[in-house]
Amino acid sequence: MSYSFDFAAFWAQGDAVSHGVALLLGLLSVTSWTVILAKAWQILRLRQGSSARIEAFWAASTLNDGLTKIASDAPFALLARKAIQAAEHVGRQNGDQLDARLSVSDLVTRALRQGINLATSHLEAGLTFLASIGSTAPFIGLFGTVWGIYHALANIGATGQASLDKVAGPVGEALIMTAAGLFVAIPAVLAYNAFTRGLRVISADLDAFAHDLHTWFTTGRALGANGRENS
Repeated sequence: MSYSFDFAAFWAQGDAVSHGVALLLGLLSVTSWTVILAKAWQILRLRQGSSARIEAFWAASTLNDGLTKIASDAPFALLARKAIQAAEHVGRQNGDQLDARLSVSDLVTRALRQGINLATSHLEAGLTFLASIGSTAPFIGLFGTVWGIYHALANIGATGQASLDKVAGPVGEALIMTAAGLFVAIPAVLAYNAFTRGLRVISADLDAFAHDLHTWFTTGRALGANGRENS
């Protein structure tokens, strides 16, 4: 008796547990690729042209005009808005407030720190999910593998025969589950590593932009690309 190893035969051979494992791995794969594509587009968009837009920000005649030029770079625009709000808050300080004794430098530093934390949190959204998929998907597939081998042993015990036609289906099911777990995990791990490196570069750019903003709001001068102050 021959056994077909196509997907229809695998699905017909499986039970509720194997079906559940297969559906779970399929759902994780679809969700993982959705996060990967969205995060890749986000990082690519931030990496391309950010330097030019930041230069355009410093070349603008007013702060509002500068914000318009970097509006598409949400993390950088967030930092600029936070710094502007902190500088404007200086003139509206109430003597009873805790920050009434803080200088412009302290207020801007605090605002920029909050902005960097918010921007970093937004940029890292989805990375924990990818890491979790990368670490758990192989074990989910392994569970399906163990379940398939159990079926093979159960068939042998029920029939008293260890012929290929009795164990081919369950063993094939076990191998498919192993491969499915790796198929889900490997792209998630590779994407996580690539995105982590890309976000480190963006974080360095955010720190540099925050430093320039702090210098401008506290001294009235902006740092140029060469690191020297411009009037």
